[in-house]
Amino acid sequence: MPIQIGDKAPDFTLKDTDGNDISLRELRKDGSAVLLFFPLAFTSVCTDEMCHVRDNMKLYQSFNANVAGISVDSFFTLKEFKKSQNINFPLLSDFNKEVSAAYNTIYEDFFGMKGVSKRSAFVVGADGLVKHLEILEDAGKLPDFDSIAESISDK
Repeated sequence: MPIQIGDKAPDFTLKDTDGNDISLRELRKDGSAVLLFFPLAFTSVCTDEMCHVRDNMKLYQSFNANVAGISVDSFFTLKEFKKSQNINFPLLSDFNKEVSAAYNTIYEDFFGMKGVSKRSAFVVGADGLVKHLEILEDAGKLPDFDSIAESISDK
């Protein structure tokens, strides 16, 4: 069943680019968690998305929101991507595709690849409830960053 605004967000623990476990609970400990699922590291639109967030990190921090990028790439690949783009927030590997499936944000077929994350944005409040969600079918589009900002500024 698809996740709706107001639903309890599925909890998870994933590896970051250093191989450390990061949980949703940890991401939302200070306030909201902004979860940005993206198809593949080093692709043009994914790079644009992650760099946009990097360049606007002060906005997220001003609302005590912790951001995490999530893809099905290995944490080794994500480590190089993070380094090459100077990403200033955690990138998490959903290599086994379990979290993408739990959030109903996975392509059956993405240019012949099975189980790639759809570009999606979720805001999960400190209470664990989904405050914003956007699942894009067109991987060439970026999430609505204004709506994300609005949902994290809503107290």
